[in-house]
Amino acid sequence: MAAALALNSAVTLPAKAAFWVTTGSMNNSRIFHTATLLLNGKVLVVGGESGNGSTNIAELYDPVPGIWSLTGKMAGTRNFHTATLLQNGKVLVAGGDRVQDDTVLSSAELYDPTTGSWTPTGNMFSARAEHTATLLQNGKVLVAGGSVMLNNSGTGLSSAELYDPATGRWTPTGAMINARELHAATLLPNGKVLVEGGQGSPGAFTGSELYDPASGTWAATGALPPALNRHTATLLRNGKVLIAGITSANSLLYDLATGAWTATGAMTTERETHTATLLSNGTVLVAGGFHFPNRLSSSEAYNPASGSWTATGHLNGTRQSHTATLLTNGDVLVVGGSSSIDVLSSAELYTKSGLIPRWELPIWQWVPPWIPPIVIILVVIVVLAAVIWRWRHPAQSP
Repeated sequence: MAAALALNSAVTLPAKAAFWVTTGSMNNSRIFHTATLLLNGKVLVVGGESGNGSTNIAELYDPVPGIWSLTGKMAGTRNFHTATLLQNGKVLVAGGDRVQDDTVLSSAELYDPTTGSWTPTGNMFSARAEHTATLLQNGKVLVAGGSVMLNNSGTGLSSAELYDPATGRWTPTGAMINARELHAATLLPNGKVLVEGGQGSPGAFTGSELYDPASGTWAATGALPPALNRHTATLLRNGKVLIAGITSANSLLYDLATGAWTATGAMTTERETHTATLLSNGTVLVAGGFHFPNRLSSSEAYNPASGSWTATGHLNGTRQSHTATLLTNGDVLVVGGSSSIDVLSSAELYTKSGLIPRWELPIWQWVPPWIPPIVIILVVIVVLAAVIWRWRHPAQSP
């Protein structure tokens, strides 16, 4: 009986319920940052840009109390960089842009969660920002593309290089067929890396290509029906890759077996600069973003079984260019970005599983139904006791 009356740290809600709830805000507002889930379950947020330019400040989010704490600062400020969790638990941050003097960086640093400190590691051969970084099955990191000068057409890179955590050094590998930035890269089940879309010269690409780590070369694969950039690419459990956020609300699937792209269900809202997260139930959550002329607060989920999208609640505010991280408990942490007013320090949690910390819910959603009657009875008893005491002990006149 006592066990049945005990309160848990989370309350189970209907399975179909979807909630966005606020959690602790970062110590610093930021956009164009990175967020990385560490092996200890915390989330490392690094760099980005605020009103004062690029930052070197890093913070840790602890899901249990839902609060942020500062950790060691990077040696240099950067945004539009990449952050990759290595197999040894450290985080590799590479490249990016320093807004203060508009310098694109070749430097890289390593974050050690056990000490909370950063150490320099080898510099890349090419300075680059708006590139991709992909952890390969052999533990090395593939960096591809990017730009040597932001906001300037014709400055995209086709070069690629590999980082070896064992030596802390970079080595060049085969160049992509096309120079591109603002593209996406996905590690496929067979160990190859799919790169598609992105901005080139001129305009956005319709082509996609595959990197083979065994040979260090790239090969063209299926052509995309529309040109795209600032989109998302998500590896599904069935091995296909979902593309969301193109020149319309349409989305696409890449099939490794055929090397072809096919259309799938259209999103409920056209968007770009959003996030896409593979949830623990196999669906894909897309949140926020931008659709001219407005930033968005809406979110929706893609079901691979039906190939359809379903609206699934709204963020507590509009945001674009934020990050979304799947936590170990199945929740999704959305952090930073920009609203229609300012760069954000706020963070939110999305729960599809129905488990939400009690302190994040209105009290009437988690208080067990037997508590209010007991409280009422206790109040009545206290009031009656006070009345009886006053009746037996009338006030004495002076």
